[in-house]
Amino acid sequence: MDYMKTVVPTNLFTERGSNIVVINPGSANIRIGLANQDTPFNIPHCISRRTTQLPKRHVQDQMVNSQVTTAQHMERERAYDMIASLLRIPFLDEEVANSSYPRKMGRVDAYPPQNNTKEPEFTWTDVLEKNVPHSSTKAVAVEAEPNEGGTSEDPTLKESKIKVESNSSERKYREYICGEEALRISPTEPYCLRRPIRRGHLNISQLYPTQQVLEDLHTIWDWILLEKLHIPHSMRNMYSAILVLPETFDSREIKEMLSIVLRDLSFSSAVVHQEGLAAVFGNGLSTACIVNIGAQVTSVICVEDGVTIPTTQISLRFGGEDISRCLLWTQRHHQTWPPIRTDALSKPVDLLMLNRLKESYCQIKEGEVEAVAMVQSYEDGVPPGSHKTRLTALNVPPMGLFYPTLLVPDIYPPPPRSWFNDYDDMLEDTWHMDFPGGSAFPMWESYPIFQTKPKKEDNIGLAEAITKSILLTGRIDLQRKLFCSMQLIGGAALSDGLIPAVEERVLHAIPSHEAIDTVEVLQSRTNPAFVSWKGGAILGILDISRDAWIHREDWIKNGIHIRSGRKYKDSYYLQAQAMCYINS
Repeated sequence: MDYMKTVVPTNLFTERGSNIVVINPGSANIRIGLANQDTPFNIPHCISRRTTQLPKRHVQDQMVNSQVTTAQHMERERAYDMIASLLRIPFLDEEVANSSYPRKMGRVDAYPPQNNTKEPEFTWTDVLEKNVPHSSTKAVAVEAEPNEGGTSEDPTLKESKIKVESNSSERKYREYICGEEALRISPTEPYCLRRPIRRGHLNISQLYPTQQVLEDLHTIWDWILLEKLHIPHSMRNMYSAILVLPETFDSREIKEMLSIVLRDLSFSSAVVHQEGLAAVFGNGLSTACIVNIGAQVTSVICVEDGVTIPTTQISLRFGGEDISRCLLWTQRHHQTWPPIRTDALSKPVDLLMLNRLKESYCQIKEGEVEAVAMVQSYEDGVPPGSHKTRLTALNVPPMGLFYPTLLVPDIYPPPPRSWFNDYDDMLEDTWHMDFPGGSAFPMWESYPIFQTKPKKEDNIGLAEAITKSILLTGRIDLQRKLFCSMQLIGGAALSDGLIPAVEERVLHAIPSHEAIDTVEVLQSRTNPAFVSWKGGAILGILDISRDAWIHREDWIKNGIHIRSGRKYKDSYYLQAQAMCYINS
């Protein structure tokens, strides 16, 4: 402890953070890096595997209901008109009089683009193996050949390569491709994209079995450790891992991720921390209402004196990607979108483009917000093209956070709740069940929700969720403190104008009988997208005793030993394990 009193903080991070890997997995991206880094690697959390199945399926996902019903469409239009009245812009189908721009799409060359950054030239991912031997060259010679640096190739890097047969002149495809490269694969190539996490849960379905989901998680994480952090398998036993996990994960999912880290990736030890708790430490706070606006899930949880309050947790099934899809719908309705086939669900590269447009142009402010932008098209068999167009009503999509019926989130049915019961028999097949009435949805909804896990609040907006979460604390002194200590994190929290919009709408959402008249969103001291990752690094470095850490041998042979000495039997104890250090 004397050392902790005298050590310089920067030296502490350098000394203790060099062998700690902080992993913060999300539905769309994974943030990972060494604890002594200033910022982590932010990598799309997906993988494309080579496939020989016919017909080809470019995206392997759950049974997604992408059809908007008539009732949903009417609710969306009503939500648009409510937002339009607040922002003082024309209603959805209202003709604009005396507008500086025509409502219909036309030539926009005369209007200078609002974003002067040069668009990078788009290229499809090269799916062929590098250094493929010629037909007269044997594969064995390639394996023994040194690389450009003069050293022999790390044998671990060969796992991602296809074995090359001698005297073969065929194209040699990479077996799998991870990260952003996986999103930029041409639809003509024999690859299928997989996202192992969807809407805050493992993306398990009949089309995407548990074993494949876990194998893909392991492959993606292992690829990052090798290619980005340059940590080979032979050195993993010298490193520890910190898992910073969203509150949406169930205990069984936490257990499986711990098994990947300790058993498959061979880290010497690991610990689990919640995203909300890590975010508080990432900004140097002790008490705050954490609002995490991710790509597919928005979650709210309150933290008091470094301890999360479980009863305040609320999860909303929408996020930044839904804003991007709403942007596309808005432009198509106003006929400002070029006549191209843009599909954010089946064409991952289109979602990349929509996310870029959202981040560059969407903002919350009164009045009409328009911009001239370059829209890319990626049609099958045709080189990528660019279309200069005028985008309108750019302040409407981000307002969908407060009016979720505008977003119409796609339905991603969760796996059967029995999967989370975590029986000792892990081979039990929960999918061999009759679907009542030929539909899967009643079967999934029939499983009871654990009382310890709050239900999703799909039908309320962000301001109502924040207000409800804080009022659930039940103490007026704490409520006043939390309303003045709101913290927005996550990629979508970077939206221009979001902070004043949250403050205004939360203040209006507080019931009139509550003696609270002040709200404030605290400015983040670091990038809101990386706050939780940074907090996890801080928690790991400051944890000198490591009483709550799980060692690899204990996990593989005996399971978890809680402080009382009780042997791990099911994964419900993992939630308490994550808080063991903070409460000690």
